[in-house]
Amino acid sequence: MSAVWVVDDDESIRWVLEKALNRNGFTVRVFESALECLEALDDESPKVIVSDIRMPGRSGLELLERIKGDHPDLPVIVMTAYSDLDSAVSALQGGAFEYLPKPFDLDKAVALIERAVSESAPAEPDTEPVASGLEILGQAPAMQEVFRAIGRLAASNATVLITGESGTGKELVARALHDHSHRSGKPFIALNTAAIPRDLLESELFGHERGAFTGAQTSRPGRFEQAEGGTLFLDEIGDMPAELQTRLLRVLSDGAYYRVGGHQPRKANVRVIAATHQDLEERVRQGLFREDLFHRLHVIRLRLPPLRERAEDIPLLARYFLQKSARTLSGETKRLSNEALAALQAFHWPGNVRQLENICHWLMVMAPTQQIGVGDLPPEIRQPAPRVAQPNVASGAAAAAGAVAADMAAPLFPAVVPFVPDGAAAVIDEPTRVGQRAVGAHEAVARPAAAPVGANWLDLLEREVASALDAQTGDERHRGGSELMDKLTRAFETVVIGTALRHTRSRRIDAALRLGIGRNTITRKIKDLRLEDDAD
Repeated sequence: MSAVWVVDDDESIRWVLEKALNRNGFTVRVFESALECLEALDDESPKVIVSDIRMPGRSGLELLERIKGDHPDLPVIVMTAYSDLDSAVSALQGGAFEYLPKPFDLDKAVALIERAVSESAPAEPDTEPVASGLEILGQAPAMQEVFRAIGRLAASNATVLITGESGTGKELVARALHDHSHRSGKPFIALNTAAIPRDLLESELFGHERGAFTGAQTSRPGRFEQAEGGTLFLDEIGDMPAELQTRLLRVLSDGAYYRVGGHQPRKANVRVIAATHQDLEERVRQGLFREDLFHRLHVIRLRLPPLRERAEDIPLLARYFLQKSARTLSGETKRLSNEALAALQAFHWPGNVRQLENICHWLMVMAPTQQIGVGDLPPEIRQPAPRVAQPNVASGAAAAAGAVAADMAAPLFPAVVPFVPDGAAAVIDEPTRVGQRAVGAHEAVARPAAAPVGANWLDLLEREVASALDAQTGDERHRGGSELMDKLTRAFETVVIGTALRHTRSRRIDAALRLGIGRNTITRKIKDLRLEDDAD
């Protein structure tokens, strides 16, 4: 097997590593100083060097610097004491493959050295750039439908409603519609209606006159004026307050509006493109969204497929995002092994393309070699969390209905379709590096106890729904009007969000991150489900 060099002034460390590596088929050469190792490098080169940091004469960090200057592709594993954090950070920033904290587990040390040997061959550079000024990439049939729809809709002034899960690229599509239209020379203005406080949103949209309210010392144009002649993109339109829905409806109907505190009507020559990840038809039924505004926005519906419906695009997207991160970090683009690509394509991607971009950036920073293997991927990709049974069987069946709906809500429709409910937003955990392995924040918590044998929650759910359907009246069966789906969904959301709040000691932002939803969404859900007591 390949040669490994061990550099340490401690004879016992050299002896232990040499014997362990010999047993695993490695040829080993040992040195008691950095100078001896450097002299030997003039004549030959090993596959991996394992070096201590603190040694008489030249330190391990100086040895690392020389090796990286003369042999940049040679992996160097640095050994350091537990408490020597500065040395460990300096080693990794200096280009070390990884570090071994002393005292180390011998089996783990051998496994790390084996991995370094297997990945020591330099990866073939990724010289084929992926060019896309709009960052809208895709060869999957679902994305080709989206591209065709953009081509047809760009020349039109019709209002477009873009639906899709969080992270699917709704704003990018809106920009593409603008850039390919005759309005491309005019402004493209984007506004996330969920990110603006309720009492400021009206002024943001329509502007205000001086003295219209406390603090309005000067007149200010709104987003409609800023977008004059161009396109106004209203993201998360489903979160717009009811009173502003009325004003927006009037602008769409009459093409005129008033500034806050103003008396002169202003004409709006603006194309409105709206987007949402929510089921607007359901919000209309719940009285949370005006039906007449829904039909005004719903002139043309453009649905963006989630990433799990276009897994064949993941290699192309990943390569693009790795190249983008390499440019940002001023480094060389890393490559994904076939096994790593297979793992990415098998993942469910609740955060969609945005989550993939974040993972690729994380890999550019954290992966130790140019070739990214499965072991370099975050644990949530390598080991997707298994579905666990609902511990409270009595209430779990009803609560689980929402989860089933979410799992099954991925219909394969073409891009321009009648409304299709889409999923909710997702935010990936910020991974924390622990030794050789990246550990997501969620791995530190206790797992819920498994349900009793035979208490499969999907079976319980099926029986619960069947029982409720059997109990329906004739009117509910034949004329509609049943609230069964709404009741089951509310029960599910109550259990999930309530449990998350208790688990995070009522920290809403923490609970939202752990559930993969936005902070505005969890705040709204807490209010709608009357969970304020859990969140206080």
